[in-house]
Amino acid sequence: MKYNIKLLFSSLLLFSFQFTFAQQQVEKSYFTIGDRVTIKSTQLNEDRILNIYLPVGYSKDSMNNYPVIYLLDGSKHEDFIHIAGLVQFGSYSWINMVSESIVVGIENVDRKRDFTFPTEVAYDSTRWPDKGGSANFIAFIEKEAMPFISSNYSNNENTTLIGQSLGGLLAAEVLIKHTPLFRNYIIVSPSMWWDNKSMTKRDVPSISSNQQVYIAVGKEGYLMRSTACKLYRKTRKSAPRPKQVHFEFFRKQNHADILHHAVYDAFETLK
Repeated sequence: MKYNIKLLFSSLLLFSFQFTFAQQQVEKSYFTIGDRVTIKSTQLNEDRILNIYLPVGYSKDSMNNYPVIYLLDGSKHEDFIHIAGLVQFGSYSWINMVSESIVVGIENVDRKRDFTFPTEVAYDSTRWPDKGGSANFIAFIEKEAMPFISSNYSNNENTTLIGQSLGGLLAAEVLIKHTPLFRNYIIVSPSMWWDNKSMTKRDVPSISSNQQVYIAVGKEGYLMRSTACKLYRKTRKSAPRPKQVHFEFFRKQNHADILHHAVYDAFETLK
């Protein structure tokens, strides 16, 4: 019995030593896919965070210049991680669906304020009292976020804007009011119902021969589908070539799960 107790005690000591040794050999480090930067915005009078995915092997000193994809709703708790994952997957050489790209996720502070323009609909104003700041937010993108990326990262002029829902409304507003700002627009389930559908009543200025627009909507009701279709028709009419503007209706997706499917399809489509 004494022998067994000694053997058990020795085994426990050996296990404890091995466990402690294993613990001591573990090294931890942060797993990163890019940068997280804070910009002091004068346009918005607040600090804004950009989450930036960088391609594998990215180097500021290299000769490579990368396309930049600007993503609305771009925090790690929103759409940044899974859209960056699509870009990484799509840029593998054996997939070759999209070019290696920088993804800039613009983290939200108040999306209802930033993604909407002023409305004359009393119900909208009552429900969202902080609405109507899209002009300032677009100025932030154009005059602060994009110049910051251009100055600090190896990029080229191939820029894309992705927005869904209210973010799609904002992307549509940029397309209509600031057409040349981005080369590509991916507009998913845009909330074109805002302000009694006033944005759908505006014509889309002529887009240039090197621009492309992708618009998608899912099984989200007649209002969402009809206004997205109207935006598509007006944009297609403004294009030098009809094939520059694309539309996709996702019959199996709704407002909650359409974005990932639509962006994947857009990457396959926008060549």
